[in-house]
Amino acid sequence: MKVDQICGDLFRIQLLQPDLVNAYLAEDVLIDSGGRLARRKLLAFLDGRKLSGHALTHGHFDHQGCSHAVCERFEIPLFCGEGDRAAVESGDLVSLMPHPGALITWLTRSLAGPAHPVSRTLVEGDEIGGLRVIETPGHTPGHLAFWREDGRVLIVGDVLFHRNPVTFRKGLAEPFQSATYNRKSNLDSARKLAALEPRVVCFGHGSPLTDGEEFCRFVKRLPHRP
Repeated sequence: MKVDQICGDLFRIQLLQPDLVNAYLAEDVLIDSGGRLARRKLLAFLDGRKLSGHALTHGHFDHQGCSHAVCERFEIPLFCGEGDRAAVESGDLVSLMPHPGALITWLTRSLAGPAHPVSRTLVEGDEIGGLRVIETPGHTPGHLAFWREDGRVLIVGDVLFHRNPVTFRKGLAEPFQSATYNRKSNLDSARKLAALEPRVVCFGHGSPLTDGEEFCRFVKRLPHRP
């Protein structure tokens, strides 16, 4: 596991290398937790740190896999978007998928972490860990992004990939359609984020992009209709 400083007290935690699955530590808040197989490494990294909460960009298995373990170990609340709450609390992450019969559904059932109660749902404008919450539905109904005005740093979750976690191919891309609840809404969310004109863009999958204009140009080329 590798840890990179993005800026100030914002760090990227590479839970699966190279750049395949990321979590982030913003001040004393953990954002995402990777797949459940990263449990031992993530808990070891966090050991001795004082955490105040744990937030999810969304409830897919490769983002909530260690969430129950982290919240139990550090006795901290779990936060997510309202649209993902029922799935996170019940453990039925398949409900976030557009096609229940797809292969990704089998992986979800096999690799999802345990259910855990959500202490609070986050909405547009909330602040945690020095970051502002932005509602970005589409990849899942309750997907969230996080924005730091100071430095213009954006955590997009899976609104876009910067590395394909299956083929390992590097570069900006839309997330898998088989795992995206509503592609049109996700495209709208990508444009919403590009309008912020970020300088640094951080992803659930892939290395940070330090050329925010490249992100904006890519989003501009995306179709307006699926």
